[in-house]
Amino acid sequence: MTIKDATMAACPDAAGMGRGKTAGAAEASAGRCPAGEDPTKRQQIMAGAEKVFTTLGFDGASMSDISREAGVSKGTLYVYFQGKEDLFAALIEQEREDLLRGTADLLKGEGAVADKLLRYGQRLAGILCSDKVIRAHRIVLGICERMPEMGVNFYEGGANRGIGALQAYLEREVAAGTLVIADTRRAAAQFIDLCNSGLFKSRLFGARSEAPTAEECAHVVGSAVEMFMSYYGRRPG
Repeated sequence: MTIKDATMAACPDAAGMGRGKTAGAAEASAGRCPAGEDPTKRQQIMAGAEKVFTTLGFDGASMSDISREAGVSKGTLYVYFQGKEDLFAALIEQEREDLLRGTADLLKGEGAVADKLLRYGQRLAGILCSDKVIRAHRIVLGICERMPEMGVNFYEGGANRGIGALQAYLEREVAAGTLVIADTRRAAAQFIDLCNSGLFKSRLFGARSEAPTAEECAHVVGSAVEMFMSYYGRRPG
């Protein structure tokens, strides 16, 4: 039995995906969202899933646990998500978007490169060392050996995306003549690593239980910017 078949059996009326445009139009005219498209219900499920994954981890969590925590039937759960892998991936994406919103904007506008990198690096260090991000990394690290696609997707949507965003900014500064960088992608990865030097891994492996303070982040990122600019900054002459 496929996931779709199981969903149909568990919740026949929730199979809006198979009822065609007529059923969808009827639901819309009745003031109801088509099955699987109610944003309030989806958020209710996501909130329940976050509590369960945080408490039990990925392996310990089940769709039954999530349905109980979210206050919805398993049939409803499967209308919105194919399984707990799909739900976990959606939760990670939502939390990532919430955490990173506005971060790339710190690299826009007028101002010195060093000042922009300082603001950007401090925001990034705070995010990466936060409780939510550390928990997500630990969960993914625990499952990616047997579920490599989860690890790849986590990396592509997070770290690799961040490197790409910073790389685009560095390329603009190279074109403007303020930086001299032969490999902007490598430079972007280097800067992000420098901003978390001594912070991220100590959090990830539990050597420190509390997130670094704003002052700690400022100190580490300030050194990172100084090192970065001393190597890649345009030298007079």
